Amino acid sequence: MPQMSPLSWLSMFLMFSSIYLLFTMINYFFIFSENTNNMNKATISTTYHPWKW
Repeated sequence: MPQMSPLSWLSMFLMFSSIYLLFTMINYFFIFSENTNNMNKATISTTYHPWKW
């Protein structure tokens, strides 16, 4: 079985790294925008619940 050339390893590394970065950036901005929209629309109710053993 022939081995891959170093150039091929480099191109694979760059491709997977760019996909990983793109995926994480999309998830970050999607979750970040979703949280800010929810915080503006609804008020957070704080009720005190003492812990009972």
